[in-house]
Amino acid sequence: MVNGIVHPVDWWQVVFNPSFPYRLAHMALGSFITTCFVIGGVGAWYLRRGTHVEAGRRMLTAAVVFAALTVPVQIFVGDMHGLNTLKHQPMKVAAMEGHWHEGEPGKGLPLVVFGVPNAQQERNDFEVAIPRVGSVILTHTLDGTIAPLTSVPASERPPVTPVFFAFRIMVGLGTLMLLLAWVSALQLRRGRLLASPWLLRGWNLMLPVDFIALLSGWFVTEMGRQPWVVYGVLRTADAVGPQSVWMTVLSLAVYVVGYAFVFGWGIWYLVKILRQGPKPHKHAPSLEGGGHTPARPLSAADEPLEER
Repeated sequence: MVNGIVHPVDWWQVVFNPSFPYRLAHMALGSFITTCFVIGGVGAWYLRRGTHVEAGRRMLTAAVVFAALTVPVQIFVGDMHGLNTLKHQPMKVAAMEGHWHEGEPGKGLPLVVFGVPNAQQERNDFEVAIPRVGSVILTHTLDGTIAPLTSVPASERPPVTPVFFAFRIMVGLGTLMLLLAWVSALQLRRGRLLASPWLLRGWNLMLPVDFIALLSGWFVTEMGRQPWVVYGVLRTADAVGPQSVWMTVLSLAVYVVGYAFVFGWGIWYLVKILRQGPKPHKHAPSLEGGGHTPARPLSAADEPLEER
């Protein structure tokens, strides 16, 4: 801190901070699993329609095997990430758990399955909780506790409601993905997966789910660290730059328009390709003169334009 301004002392420590390995592993696995459920969902869609059956079978089989192995690993990594967050950002975890007050000694911490956080009354309305399970998850003991939200002033607490519900959406969807993956793997082993219409439909419905889980996780991460940019050091309200309001609005508008175009066009094009389905070659394509797959961008980048 120099003249009231926060300056980084070591950029390497900023980048490779204590949460870096957990965030990297959690996000990398989340990205792979998201792709896995897209592949599995599209494969199941082909099988339900009775088109591109062989491709659909391979896609779904690969997705089931990958998901059955990686989703439990992701849950384990998420647990380790949570313990790391508890150490360095305790109020984020308190908001995730809806933990307002210190409990009675020896009774441990309940797991709040459902509730409606009430910041004014500092409690959860309509709370449904399981005794001691919160202690098992967060401290791996039966009677462990964590710092409650009321251990700090209200001005130093994150917005509890969005963090609380976003965390439950993420965990709930992750549990559904694990259940679908393991049941599908069991049916695959029995040779009944492709003949199970409810599992195929389940993979269809789960196609967008991991995107929602990823976004929910980022809501927990970014809203849960509030009101801090640098936890316990620099508040978001104090992290200002020299840009004017109009410059900030303009830059935000450029981002919104740019992403809307890229994602809008990209989703339209991907849906078009998926509807067409794979087009296998009857014969191996000749590489002489630059073989290519029709209607696929960059598939014939080395072929002269006049020969297309």
